[in-house]
Amino acid sequence: MQRDDAYRLMTEYTQSDSLRKHMLAVEVAMRAYAVKFDEDVERWGIVGLLHDFDYERWPNPPDHPLKGAAILTELGYPADVIYAIKSHADYLDDCPRVSLMDRSLFACDELAGFCTATAMVRPEGIRGMQASSVRKKMKSKGFAANVSRDDIVRGAEELGVELNEHIQFVIDAMASIAEELGLVT
Repeated sequence: MQRDDAYRLMTEYTQSDSLRKHMLAVEVAMRAYAVKFDEDVERWGIVGLLHDFDYERWPNPPDHPLKGAAILTELGYPADVIYAIKSHADYLDDCPRVSLMDRSLFACDELAGFCTATAMVRPEGIRGMQASSVRKKMKSKGFAANVSRDDIVRGAEELGVELNEHIQFVIDAMASIAEELGLVT
């Protein structure tokens, strides 16, 4: 399981630049959490990188993420990687989030999208962005309306991390690749 192979797979199945950037954002957040929790950085990064690779082709539940899981199984990806990807979908009752990797992916997914949206409306992008900016935008129902605020809050709770700390942690991870994510002015 190599990052280069995972990246090629992601780009083969995903044409949308914004979806590719989302997966890169989740990847960098997962890598940062793997360091924090003393876990396998490459494995966690690949989970983040591939979690939505099938979404563009099969956006409807339960096809996403089950079609992707089948592809990853065929390609020989480890069971825990596939399970973590499946567990980020709340509608799969047979895939509760049990491992720290599962919970981290769920916690980072929606939040990375919301942090991206928040950075996009700031003159300085993600640079210098604080958790308070994200929290303020979370109160605005019309802003990034498709992002579940409940999932963001629940993700931090399931991970056992205070919400503001979690938000800032993800912001800081994403800021480390701000140019690649298109989040600088």
